[in-house]
Amino acid sequence: MDNTQAQQVPAAPATPAVAAGAPAPVAVPLVQNAAPAAEMVAKSAAVVADPNAQLKLLKESILSANIPQFVMVAISYALDMQSSDIHIEPMQNTVRLRYRIDGVLHVIVEYPSNLHPAVVSRVKIMSNLKIDEQRIPQDGRAEVTTKDGREMDLRVSTLPTVNGEKIVMRIQDKSRKIPDLPELGIAGSALKRIEAALASPNGIIINTGPTGSGKTTTLYSCLTRLNKPNVNILTIEDPVEIQLDGLSQSQVHHDIEYTFAKGMRAALRQDPDIIMVGEMRDKETAEIAIEASLTGNLVFSTLHTNSAVESITRLINMGVQPYLITSTVEVIIAQRLVRKLMPEFRQIAKVDPDVLARAKKALEGIPEGEVDPALLAGMQFYESKDAEKGYSGRLGLYEVFRMDNELRKLISEGASTLQIETASKKNGMITLEQAGLIKALQGETTLSEVYRVARKSE
Repeated sequence: MDNTQAQQVPAAPATPAVAAGAPAPVAVPLVQNAAPAAEMVAKSAAVVADPNAQLKLLKESILSANIPQFVMVAISYALDMQSSDIHIEPMQNTVRLRYRIDGVLHVIVEYPSNLHPAVVSRVKIMSNLKIDEQRIPQDGRAEVTTKDGREMDLRVSTLPTVNGEKIVMRIQDKSRKIPDLPELGIAGSALKRIEAALASPNGIIINTGPTGSGKTTTLYSCLTRLNKPNVNILTIEDPVEIQLDGLSQSQVHHDIEYTFAKGMRAALRQDPDIIMVGEMRDKETAEIAIEASLTGNLVFSTLHTNSAVESITRLINMGVQPYLITSTVEVIIAQRLVRKLMPEFRQIAKVDPDVLARAKKALEGIPEGEVDPALLAGMQFYESKDAEKGYSGRLGLYEVFRMDNELRKLISEGASTLQIETASKKNGMITLEQAGLIKALQGETTLSEVYRVARKSE
């Protein structure tokens, strides 16, 4: 739906996008009928700097039914809170605004249901969606600029529910710096295994984990290390989250049947050295990735599985022959994100004896050098003094499966996932649970965070 069409649909009440004296930290340049950027400039920097003032302004915009201001301040407040997603969810008698901060959803405010249609219309106008279509899901995007000049992408998704349309806006910082692998939390043998795979001239490197676990950031970090003037790197993504100089990045469009598989086939005709395909969703894409690695390319991709070893089973279930997996897969990385414990809020935790016994058992047989022996002897864990304020930022837990001849033999013989995992651990693989327990012993996170994302060993 173009902007001309959008203007023909009655929008929210014609109130100013920002009330007098209120901050307007974002500009929305996509829509012609949005308030001019000059009107969005903050008049009071003190209000912007004070989260409580932003929350107060959010509540005031609800009471005054100032929908444009409510949407602008909701986005601005989310950016200041370093939120990754904004959730606007209609319930039976009210509508809830929640932010996902460091991987955890927090309720910010609630507003009356009668305001929700206007809020949905405003967001749809911003992201070029059809206002009069409420029966089917829609996806769109909007560009916003923060008060300090950073450019952000909002990936907007609407979903019809029994109580009305739910909106989720994913915030993507196009200007953020890609951290190096150790900055992500990768250390010890896991880092050595990944670095060895990056030095390979060809093969497949797979990153696996649930949505929002940081897979794309890890792959970008790997590509940044390989990004040299004498290397041709192509990516096929959905969407292109961060633009990196030196890479040729292409975004798939399912509505015109430009899929991962088609993008991969086109990439192979572009004389590539390295290819990243956003996700191996089907047999065709997986087979093209294997073909690319067999013809001398280093290929990066992602899967959705619970562990590194389960990716082998997933590929076989997709119809990929085991001999192709063993001859092309170099390394499989499984990862999760946990909240970082702030040192000033850290205190020694009283751990339940059963949990402590489970942690000790999980750390049995961990390779030498992965953790300070004194920490293993003491087995002291930490917790936060304040459940809300005690965490800031996130760090990764990594399980790195490195293919070797013993594992190739097991996979070729049709061994079970349990047999392959046992052999991998014997060969030095650190599991997600073990990686989390090491971080917890070092005081970087808590046991509750580790077991929130990692599966307990049996």
